[in-house]
Amino acid sequence: MDLDVAQVRAFVRVAEELHFGRAAGTLGITQQALSKRIARLESLLGTALLRRGGTGVSLTEAGRRFLAPARRTLAAADAAVAAVTGTDRPLRVDVWGHLYAPLRTLAQVAREAGELVLGHGRDLPSVTAALLRGDIDGAFGRVHPPLPAGLAHRLVRLEPVDAVLSVEHPLAAEPALRPEQLSDSTLWAPGPLDRLDFLSRFAERFGIRDTTAGVNLGLAHFLHEVAADPRRFALLPADVPLPDVPGLRSVPLVEPTPLYAWSLLWRGDGGHPGLDALLAACAAQAGRGRWLEYDPARDWLPEPAAAEITPTLVAAGPRRFNASHLPQENARPTTVRRGSS
Repeated sequence: MDLDVAQVRAFVRVAEELHFGRAAGTLGITQQALSKRIARLESLLGTALLRRGGTGVSLTEAGRRFLAPARRTLAAADAAVAAVTGTDRPLRVDVWGHLYAPLRTLAQVAREAGELVLGHGRDLPSVTAALLRGDIDGAFGRVHPPLPAGLAHRLVRLEPVDAVLSVEHPLAAEPALRPEQLSDSTLWAPGPLDRLDFLSRFAERFGIRDTTAGVNLGLAHFLHEVAADPRRFALLPADVPLPDVPGLRSVPLVEPTPLYAWSLLWRGDGGHPGLDALLAACAAQAGRGRWLEYDPARDWLPEPAAAEITPTLVAAGPRRFNASHLPQENARPTTVRRGSS
């Protein structure tokens, strides 16, 4: 019996995602094509590997037995291709969204992911162009449409967002703020809002009427501009280390807490075999650090990330979602919040 590697890869990806739509997206194929590959594999083996039902996708007993050797088969196939094509080299990973310090997240998984060579892309369009040219193997940042055809991505981290204010701002003394309390303040952005998807969606959702854009000359300059005006505020992921800028106050946002969605992006044709190790390292760290917890009653996640996780949320129940399908906890750990400098 000769196994088709593409069919085996389709099964493994569905077994990992437990969702046909997401698995098809990571492979860069349609859901119909994915279903056909699984059906042909099950026909060849003479048994069902996956159970499809109203509550989602699960493995049959045969599927559970097949999964581990299927993964070993893919690893051997990828190693064989690498030996011939010369892909036995470091994984080239680019990043974007530099104001939000994406490398601090990659640094937490780099040791487990093997040898990485890091680039410094300017923005999502420049990074996707580099991926499609084959200049890089993967990329890390916030993914939003439109994405060129032929690319796949996976959610890696959902990070709470804080408001950063001048200490002279009328709301600076509050222990926490609801996003709509900022509707009369000025959102300070590091560029035109129509090029900054997250900030644009935040302003629209929470009625922020006044926005001002500056030139992105780095985080310290950006925050000096915030500190200088008591009407302004900026948004930063909660774990971004603040530079030593006097006159700032960082305040948690609650009811709801905005989440910034970090994703890995790669070519849908598979590309470098080291991507699997990087994805596995991210999933492991997500479990340890509760990176992927999402409660729609407590958190705000803009489209398209919210739509990406909704099917699993419905299957898992109304209280909590964990995109890595790792054991769930009862609450996100307390984030160490930054105080006044």
